[in-house]
Amino acid sequence: MAYWLFKTEPDVFSIEDLVNSPKSTTRWDGIRNYQARNFLRDQVKKGDQVFIYHSQCKPPGIVGLAKVTVTAYPDPAQFEPDNKYFDERSNPEDPRWVAVDVQHVRTFKEALSLPQIKQIPGLQQMVLLRQGRLSIQPVTDAEAKVILAAAG
Repeated sequence: MAYWLFKTEPDVFSIEDLVNSPKSTTRWDGIRNYQARNFLRDQVKKGDQVFIYHSQCKPPGIVGLAKVTVTAYPDPAQFEPDNKYFDERSNPEDPRWVAVDVQHVRTFKEALSLPQIKQIPGLQQMVLLRQGRLSIQPVTDAEAKVILAAAG
């Protein structure tokens, strides 16, 4: 089992939306960055744990935990012309973009804010602090233990 951090904007899709999804499960779609896509396609596995990170809010931070229930499959949005994630260059025989399904595990009592993360020993080398814009990013086992301890 590996750990990941998935970023989402809470006004678009929040951890509460995940909780309220059927069976607290949803497709994590709309990833349109090649590095993030490669993580989803090649490394994210069923059972992996996912820290849900709310971005583009004040303050941004890790708000809870989910798990991967279905591994990478073609993101259907890339083939839907009316979808904001439509990609006219994507081919159904060789899809460009993938999605995974995730299920809510728990919501933290309090978000672990980005300013807090920056101050917690053991988290200074997180990808989040070095490549802040990357929407799918790995979290080491050691970092995950620190995050889970800090979240209570």
